[in-house]
Amino acid sequence: MATASSIAASIASKTKTKKKHFVAQKVKLFRASDPLLSVLMWGVNHSINELSHIQIPIMLMPDDFKAYSKIKVDNHLFNKENMPSHFKFKEYCPLVFRNLRERFGIDDQEFSNSLTRSAPLNSEAQGRSGARFHTSYDKRYVIKTISSEDVAEMHNILKKYHQFIVECHGNTLLPQFLGMYRLTVDGDATYMIVTRNVFSHRLSVYKKYDLKGSTVAREASDKEKQPPQPEDVPPRAKSGNVQQRLQTLRIATRFYCAMKHAKELPTYKDNDFINDGQKIHIDGENKKMFLEKLRKDVEFLAQLKLMDYSLLVGIHDVERAEQEEVESEDNEPEEEGESDGGGIGTPPDSPSNTLDSTKPLSPGEFDPTIDVYAIKSHDGASRKEVYFMAIIDILQHYDAKKKAAHAAKTVKHGAGAEISTVNPEQYSKRFYDFITTILS
Repeated sequence: MATASSIAASIASKTKTKKKHFVAQKVKLFRASDPLLSVLMWGVNHSINELSHIQIPIMLMPDDFKAYSKIKVDNHLFNKENMPSHFKFKEYCPLVFRNLRERFGIDDQEFSNSLTRSAPLNSEAQGRSGARFHTSYDKRYVIKTISSEDVAEMHNILKKYHQFIVECHGNTLLPQFLGMYRLTVDGDATYMIVTRNVFSHRLSVYKKYDLKGSTVAREASDKEKQPPQPEDVPPRAKSGNVQQRLQTLRIATRFYCAMKHAKELPTYKDNDFINDGQKIHIDGENKKMFLEKLRKDVEFLAQLKLMDYSLLVGIHDVERAEQEEVESEDNEPEEEGESDGGGIGTPPDSPSNTLDSTKPLSPGEFDPTIDVYAIKSHDGASRKEVYFMAIIDILQHYDAKKKAAHAAKTVKHGAGAEISTVNPEQYSKRFYDFITTILS
């Protein structure tokens, strides 16, 4: 069996590359409007290929949690519009993240296909400190830019996080961390982390909430809540000649498609959830399992002195989705030669993709091995819904900066105010107690 040092040597090499297979991939495989995403696609493909030649160790060693693989590419034959000719790609702890993917039931080749078969999709959502988000083209994974401090914090918790995932058999509400990378283009380093998408790749979310169990300044802004203006809404198809009605339907269809891909849903918060009278209607068995996972997760986060995390909640309305699908089909003009496939073209030399072979599902149904955070509403609920709920943003350590913020907010809002910046033990208890109140 390969030793830890030989594994590290094989995957942590710095190489200048002008190999033929790089040239073949330069345009056809890794085309993204953002060169950084092209580098990510190239790097993930390269990393998974390299890992496939490394024997899976019986157990991870301490050095695996400090290891990295790094490659420097200088290739003037790359088309600069799609792929920079000079870049560096670094993957942190490759054997650890491979092991985590396995424990989360994710096949490495399918993971690579999701991130490289077509360019990741841009999201308008922004996280803390201007973090940018993308989703894989099939919407199964989220790619988030993070800071070097986040990378350091991830290294600090990774060993205990991995142990926790092993002990709970991957059955958790915590983020599923699947890969962490540094991309250097034109001398600028960008750090990215890949997680499983909390929301479904096929069931649309109509409302989403970010819940912390705090009530101070915890509501969406008026601008976020603002719906499309009436003048932007296309006219309804009225009586008239066939050509006029078809033209109106085409405009309506274009408007519908644009709206679906326009501004992201606003992220509502704790006070919005309370004021909306919102509840999560799940049955007793699901409630028991959910709260047991939540309890273990927040206890673990408190032990690591982590706080300021949230429960991300997405709500899928089954009846609304069915109605919109019918309207969309009715409004869609038929065209000769229209494909009835997935709608995403595959270059002839792209990696094979097994993700499209899933069986068709009924409205409101989902595959629990893919939509791992999904729970159906109970049979007696007033609306048939599917809820997607998971803990996000766990890399905030309770340090001197947070202690100072706690002191300042206490002075401003009073000692009894439910501010978000409290110590990790208080935070976890208040968070858990609040989430218990929203389940019905």
